[in-house]
Amino acid sequence: MIKLLIPVAAALFFCTTIMKAQDLPAEADTIRQDALNLYMQVSDHVRQEITYVNYVREIRDADVYVIRTRQPTGAGGTMFTFFFNGQRKFAGMADTLSFTAYPDDTHDAVRAKEIQTLQLGLMRYVAKTPLSRYMEIRFNLPVSQTIQTDKWNNWVFRSSINGYLSGQKTYNQNYLFGRFSANRVTETSKLETSLSYNRSEDNFLINDDNFKSINSSRNASVLYVHGLGDHWSAGGSTSIGSSSFNNINLRYTLLPGIEYNIFPYAESTRRQLRILYRIGLEYNNYIDTTIYEKTEETLGLHSLLLAYEIVQKWGSVNVSCNYRNYLHDFSKRNLGLNGFVSVRLFRGLSVNMGGGISLIHDQLSLVKGGATTEEILLRRKELETQYRYFTSFGLTYTFGSIYTNVVNPRFGSSGGSTMVISF
Repeated sequence: MIKLLIPVAAALFFCTTIMKAQDLPAEADTIRQDALNLYMQVSDHVRQEITYVNYVREIRDADVYVIRTRQPTGAGGTMFTFFFNGQRKFAGMADTLSFTAYPDDTHDAVRAKEIQTLQLGLMRYVAKTPLSRYMEIRFNLPVSQTIQTDKWNNWVFRSSINGYLSGQKTYNQNYLFGRFSANRVTETSKLETSLSYNRSEDNFLINDDNFKSINSSRNASVLYVHGLGDHWSAGGSTSIGSSSFNNINLRYTLLPGIEYNIFPYAESTRRQLRILYRIGLEYNNYIDTTIYEKTEETLGLHSLLLAYEIVQKWGSVNVSCNYRNYLHDFSKRNLGLNGFVSVRLFRGLSVNMGGGISLIHDQLSLVKGGATTEEILLRRKELETQYRYFTSFGLTYTFGSIYTNVVNPRFGSSGGSTMVISF
C-alpha cells in the first residue's frame, strides 16, 4: 500500500506545483486585492459578466452580501428582488433593487436583467474602492418614452395541457392534465380564476386477467382579495369540483375571509406574519354512501391560518399553522403544521430541515364499503387515517479558499442552480 501511495503523492505534488506556476502572475494582483468582497450564490454566467468583485465563500468574509428572493406576479411572470447589505467598512449601507421577468422572456433575457440589476446595486459600493477609476457609466436611450394604456387592463390568460403515456407488455399508464386561468392583479386587488381537469389510468395484465384503475378530478375556482391598507386585506373564494379519490361527485364551497399582516405588505419579500380567518359553507354530493350514511350534505366551516416567513443573512424560516373544523361538530377538525428552516451555524457549515404534520379528524367523505386491494395499492381511494407527516433534512460543510471567482467549464460546468431564495 505504501509503495502505491508514494508515486500517487509524488504525481499530485508535481501537478500542484505546475498549476501554481501557471496560475501565479508575474506581479502581485493588487487590483484583485482591492476588489469588493461579495457574498451571494451566483451562477457561472454572473461570475463571467461581473469580474470586478471577489466572490467569497463565507458571509463573514464579505464587504457586501446580497439576499435574492423571487415572487410570482399577477401577469404570470416573476419579480426578482435583491437586498444589498454592507458589512465591515460598508456597515450601515443597504439598498433594495428589483426587476420583473415576464412570462415570455427567454432565459437569456432574464440573465441580462439579473446582470444589469446586480451591477446597478454594486456601483454604490464599488465607487468606494480603488477600482472605481476603471468603471464607466453609459445610458442607453429607450426606443420610446410614451406611456401606453394597457389594452388588457391587467388581465392575464393562461392555458396548458399535458399528457403522458408509457407501457410495456403487461402494464400501461396514461395521464392527462389541463388547466386554464384568467387573473387580474393590481397593487390593491387580486382576482384569480381557474379551471382544471385531471385524469389518470393504469392497466395491468396479471395471469391473463386485466385490471384497470381510473382516477379523475375536475375543479373551477374564483378568488378575490381587496387590500385595505398596508396591513389588512379582505376577500373570499368559491369553488366547485369533483374527485373520485375523495368520493366527491360534486363539491361547492364559499369562503369569505379577512387577513392581517403584522408587517407591511411592501416587506413581503423579506418578512411576513399573516393571520387569515375564513368562514363559510361547503356542499358535498358523494359518489358512494359515506361511513356516516350520507349521500349529500351542507356544512358550515371556518379556518384560521398563521404564516410566518423571514429571510435574513443567517438563513430563512418559513412556518405555517392551519386549523379548520366543521361548525355542526367541533370534533370534526383538522390541524396542520408545516415549516422549513435553513441556517448557517458557523463558517462553512449550514443545515436545513423541514417537515409537516396534520392531525386529521374530518374525513367526512370516506366510502362506507372501504377500498379494494387494487384501489389501496394504486392510491385510488382516500383511506381512513388520524395523521399525515413528512420530513426532510440536509447538512452542508465547505472549507478551503474563501474566493470563488474562477469559472472553468472544461469537462462540464460547475455553475450554480436556480433557487427560490438565495444569499
